[in-house]
Amino acid sequence: MPAPINHLRAALAAKIPQFGIWLNLASPYSAELLSGCGFDWLLIDGEHGPNSIPTMLTQAQTIATRTSTIVRIPVGETHLIKQVLDLGIQTVMVPMIESVDHAKQMALAMKYPPEGVRGLGAAVARAADFGRVSDYLSTANAETCLILQIESRAGLAALPAILTLSNIECIFIGPSDLAADMGFPGNTEAPEVQAAIDDAMRQIIASGKAAGILTFDLARAKHYRDMGVTFLGIGGDIPLLLNAANALLAEARS
Repeated sequence: MPAPINHLRAALAAKIPQFGIWLNLASPYSAELLSGCGFDWLLIDGEHGPNSIPTMLTQAQTIATRTSTIVRIPVGETHLIKQVLDLGIQTVMVPMIESVDHAKQMALAMKYPPEGVRGLGAAVARAADFGRVSDYLSTANAETCLILQIESRAGLAALPAILTLSNIECIFIGPSDLAADMGFPGNTEAPEVQAAIDDAMRQIIASGKAAGILTFDLARAKHYRDMGVTFLGIGGDIPLLLNAANALLAEARS
């Protein structure tokens, strides 16, 4: 029995746009609710949400096979990728990539030897159904998917070299941190920021890798989709709940 097919990885390789949302509530209950809404993927946020390995696990268990699950780890370290992969998560996002060496380390962390440095703990891992997936070790590498975040001027400078690396499926541009690093905190719509993002997207798409971004503006999402961006974050559980609650109360009071 082989490792499960990573449908998100396959869709990105086929250049099929994939739409999803961020999960920051650290709630398996809301994650389960949203998993049935038809999004192509849900991202469990370990960088800006109160998530730990156990809460990532419970959310992944509730999402199960209803949609693709991604985990964004809080920082790009090999041991965190190992833990997340052993949970059965096949797609990992790593924030704040600023050098080709760091990108190489993260790519190696996603694969078993000889392609990488992932530790062989499948016999006790949920990823291999605790050893019951007999061919897991020989098939898992083909189904992992690495998404690297570029979100600073240093990251943009390193982007051409990063794009030459193998075993990196998607490069994601982080608009908010990039805008702040460029001197426009809180203003991702600054012309300079948008020009830098568009230039990065063109480089990523030309390389053959999938390009990704998060925007809550559907007009902006259409712009990126029309460019050829295929990994599109279009919302999050917190803004969805907050905006709906505020609108409901405002309408009731009026």
